[in-house]
Amino acid sequence: MTHDDLPLFKWLPVGRVIIFPMPRRSGRIRDVALKMLDKPTDRAALSYRNQVTDALLKQLGKTGLGEEEQDEHIGKFWSAVQVEINRLVYRAHRPDGGHVA
Repeated sequence: MTHDDLPLFKWLPVGRVIIFPMPRRSGRIRDVALKMLDKPTDRAALSYRNQVTDALLKQLGKTGLGEEEQDEHIGKFWSAVQVEINRLVYRAHRPDGGHVA
């Protein structure tokens, strides 16, 4: 009997990829939000959004996640970007110019 005949030596552990949560990628979120606000037209912003989404999908695709999970992560990312855009716009329109005493 060889080692190849024993089930223990054929067993492989099940791997699981754990993705760093998209809404926690604060640097990337802030960068994307600032670039979105800097776009001169809605068309330019949509084009940039598509570029970012494609890059994120490519990155997530390498992890082996299914389409549904990828879409969920992308949705959470864009929700976090929208929150950051709202925060930046609100801060810019405060009477004190967004400065905190």
